[in-house]
Amino acid sequence: MTRSGKPAEAAPKSETAMAAPGDPDAGALRSLIGARSLVLVGLMGAGKTTVGKRLAHRLGLSFVDADAAIEEAAGESVSEIFENHGEQYFREGERRVIARLLDEGPYVLATGGGAFMDEGTRENVAAKGISVWLHADLSVLVERVSRRGGRPLLRKKDPAKVMKDLMDARYPIYAQADIRVESGESSHDAVVDAILHALKDYLEGQNR
Repeated sequence: MTRSGKPAEAAPKSETAMAAPGDPDAGALRSLIGARSLVLVGLMGAGKTTVGKRLAHRLGLSFVDADAAIEEAAGESVSEIFENHGEQYFREGERRVIARLLDEGPYVLATGGGAFMDEGTRENVAAKGISVWLHADLSVLVERVSRRGGRPLLRKKDPAKVMKDLMDARYPIYAQADIRVESGESSHDAVVDAILHALKDYLEGQNR
């Protein structure tokens, strides 16, 4: 999705996959996905937007950034929403926007780090999407989030401590995702390859 909020043109639980040579048939995967959206979850810095855009291109789907859609609906940036209205207000808007996007899909949908923590959102994603957890270690995430500012949860705080606390709270919930893929030191394209292979296994497992 562009920053205006418009879509960019274009098995068992928590199954872990690493990149493998060769790509599954994207057309066949797209057919098996049907009307469901691929919902990327994970902490800030996991690569959801960058990986999501590449994944959407490979599958012939539109990419949507949920935070951008929230900003468009609210007429404020995420940071401004947090500052002016508080986190609870943001989370309520986030839940509504993600529900709408799931109804509009299929998309490759990148969600904010706290979105999957909401039980209602998880249930909605389970009913209308396929969740993909981009997992990364603490050192990788801290290095990535330190490159850019504007993250409300990190403002005036120690990034390493904040990220560790978020990992402890959120990783057990992220583990409920349909697919888990490592998003560490590998290139973005390698992570996309890993998602495609894991998605193939997941979808074939559903159809057995």
